[in-house]
Amino acid sequence: MEYKSPAYEVIAVPIQKIKPNTYNPNTVAPPEMKLLYESIKQDGYTMPIVCYHDCKNDTYIIVDGFHRYRVMLEHDDIFEREKGLLPVSVINKSLDQRMASTIRHNRARGNHDVDLMSNIVKELHELGRSDAWISRHLGMERDEILRLKQITGLAALFKDVKFGKAWKPVDETEL
Repeated sequence: MEYKSPAYEVIAVPIQKIKPNTYNPNTVAPPEMKLLYESIKQDGYTMPIVCYHDCKNDTYIIVDGFHRYRVMLEHDDIFEREKGLLPVSVINKSLDQRMASTIRHNRARGNHDVDLMSNIVKELHELGRSDAWISRHLGMERDEILRLKQITGLAALFKDVKFGKAWKPVDETEL
């Protein structure tokens, strides 16, 4: 079967069925949020938000587009004009792949909150993902992953790290 990108199958979803994810480290300052509102007010929703459909609960979990979602929640004029519906592009991926997708979308265009980013690295580690996997899927250098792990302060994140033998403790009795 030929691959078809999710953007070709955008659906209109009631905002009440859409839920933010718990891991997005992207933040938008108030001036940019105002600009996003103006953009949506003037141009409409020109890009769908990306969601995972949780069939069991019939909810759509945001992978990318949280701030576009917020505009509709916070602005009655947009909600009314759009009849409470958001354009959604659905991806069917596991949690770790959705986290990676969120980061890829965000890194391509914005800034991240360091604490939230370190929590994502921690969660991916706890899901069994290696530093190499995180590096490849999130577009991070190994030293960036190390710094983010250090921020969390969890020794468990370093259990598989191979440390060099650049120095050897000196026994003071040998001096």
